[in-house]
Amino acid sequence: MLLLALVPLAAGQAAAPKIARDPGVREGMAAGSAIAGLTPAQQSFFSTGLMQFRELVSVTGSVPNTRKGLGPTFNAQSCAHCHSQPAIGGSSPAVNPQIGAAIAQGAANLIPSFITARGPVRVARFPYAPGTLQPDGSVHNLFTITGRKDAPGCKLAQPNFQQAADSGNLIFRIPIPVFGGGLIESIPDSALLANMNADAATKRHLGIAGRPNLSPNDSTITRFGWKAQNKSLEMFAAEADNVEIGVTNELFPNELDGTPGCQFNSTPEDSTSFSPDGTILPSNIVRFAGFMRFLDQPRPAPSTPSTVRGGQAFVQIGCALCHTPSFTTGQSSVAALSNVQANLFSDLLLHHMGLGLADNVSQGIAHGDEFRTAPLWGLGQRIFFLHDGRTADLLQAIENHSSRGDHQYPDSEANAVIDAFRKLPEPEKQDLLNFLRSL
Repeated sequence: MLLLALVPLAAGQAAAPKIARDPGVREGMAAGSAIAGLTPAQQSFFSTGLMQFRELVSVTGSVPNTRKGLGPTFNAQSCAHCHSQPAIGGSSPAVNPQIGAAIAQGAANLIPSFITARGPVRVARFPYAPGTLQPDGSVHNLFTITGRKDAPGCKLAQPNFQQAADSGNLIFRIPIPVFGGGLIESIPDSALLANMNADAATKRHLGIAGRPNLSPNDSTITRFGWKAQNKSLEMFAAEADNVEIGVTNELFPNELDGTPGCQFNSTPEDSTSFSPDGTILPSNIVRFAGFMRFLDQPRPAPSTPSTVRGGQAFVQIGCALCHTPSFTTGQSSVAALSNVQANLFSDLLLHHMGLGLADNVSQGIAHGDEFRTAPLWGLGQRIFFLHDGRTADLLQAIENHSSRGDHQYPDSEANAVIDAFRKLPEPEKQDLLNFLRSL
């Protein structure tokens, strides 16, 4: 056996510098509350929306304490299944609820290899139609309601994810935190465009461009989703409830899968209703949107000398040219959302990210290598990073921003900034990581 002895440093010999590392998920509760200044009615609406956001969904609503509309295919059984870290409205939790959802009420689903108990909540997409080079890009839900006690007679097979993976035709998305949704919605287009055009010479020198995704209906800037493909919180909520859970609603009134024997409710399953006296009762989609609209931005940790230095480095090496520290909201019909400093650390624009992050999925005018600059507020309490949850290491997530292009896609716009990050001394890298984990 070889015994290793600890040898003291010779006089004057310096210790090797510590290698910078991700300090990890910070403790405390810095998100999940309503924004200050809501009226009593608005606060009540927020609370109702929060309750609905957490509610489980079953096929017909016959399971106690559930609403109807699950399936025929689905990825989760509630909004909070995906958005719960560090509080309701956040991102993927430490324990993946998709494992339980797959077999609830006797469902006969197999767990795909990329879904693990301690891994991120994931949604699967096929960039191309199986066996062809024709674009697909749509969500292929992980699970079906086959075998569930509240779906008698339904026989529907899961997609062949292994075949898709073997052919390189499988990509993932993880949940986006929805904190501060109303603030993002309230930033004027003019502010986003002015910021896009600011520091033009510096951005050009570093290879940074950026462009907005645009609504096909009115050409205004869309800003929700990994590729900023959704215009409003209502659209974001309606698409997610339909695509991820299977609930048809007034914006998406048709079932995604029409397999005979797997339709159990009239559609849309979620809609505006009316009490006997004619009072309008809003749909769940409106309640979800109201909850997200009134959900406050995450609060950063108190500053330390290290995080102050890290914030300075963040600006100096160019991170802030895309991750814009803050915007001021415009005049909103909700007074609590008017003229508020939103510290989102994003320009909400699309940027080319190179082959390393490209998913070959187009949404709106976003190409297969373009993504919206992810807001960094609340980053300190996220567990999984990047659009597909490929890493839980913040340092690795930073490194993954650097990537070369090819004949189809250009180099990542972040390459020069990541090169500058790599050249920082290890203590300065650590300061920057500490700053990010303080957000």
